[in-house]
Amino acid sequence: MLRKSLLSFVAVAAVASAAFAQAANPTVDELIEKNIQAKGGREKLKAVQTRRLTGKMLVGPGLEAPFVLEQARPNKMRMEFVIQGMTAVTSYDGTAGWQLMPFLGKKEAEQMSADDLKQAQDQAEFDGSFVDYKDKGNQVELVGKEEVEGTPAYKLKVTKKSGDTEIVYLDADSFLEIQSEGKNMVRGQEVETVTSIGDYKEVQGVLFPFSIQSKPKGAAAGQGSFVMTVEKVEVNPQLAADRFGKPEGAPAPAPAKPQQ
Repeated sequence: MLRKSLLSFVAVAAVASAAFAQAANPTVDELIEKNIQAKGGREKLKAVQTRRLTGKMLVGPGLEAPFVLEQARPNKMRMEFVIQGMTAVTSYDGTAGWQLMPFLGKKEAEQMSADDLKQAQDQAEFDGSFVDYKDKGNQVELVGKEEVEGTPAYKLKVTKKSGDTEIVYLDADSFLEIQSEGKNMVRGQEVETVTSIGDYKEVQGVLFPFSIQSKPKGAAAGQGSFVMTVEKVEVNPQLAADRFGKPEGAPAPAPAKPQQ
């Protein structure tokens, strides 16, 4: 009788230990599903067909640029921002991308370089790297658990279909993205960047980050940093298809009035 009780205890302990191990070490798919649920759930995320984000960017010491970012499924985006009274535009229609940079002396839109186009494609990916990641050809690997500024986080490595890799940190309690690491080409040179993500707020049942701060990895605070503060998120605004095409050139300056 004692032997049977002991065997039963061992069996229960083994099951409990396995359950604890599974809870302590969730699988990639379990983490991604928790991330999706934390943002509002797959159904609500998929119900968002278009969105418009309005806010301000800090692109240099004391240089603030109001912006409007518009996106549409499956992979279209347009961003306008104002610097020194001039409106710059970047747009991507799912195939081609353009830039209009009047503050650089460019009065007509030009096609993006290969490096800029790749960044635009990443930015236009509507649901990010996790949702339907297998269908997109992405691979996701759990590579550990670390602290991000004192917050325990799961560290996931995303290898995209293009071969590019990205490290994403999920808060171990909320399962929301709090930091990412990736590489970008800037003026022909590869720069590794660290992006902090936070200040999540709910808009029509979906959580959106309202604060995004990016800087070169290893840089001191404020050095080479880019800060985006979202002030408003609109869900499913009406956006014309040609909104994401080639931007119109900058208007010609008004003719000078003759002196009296």
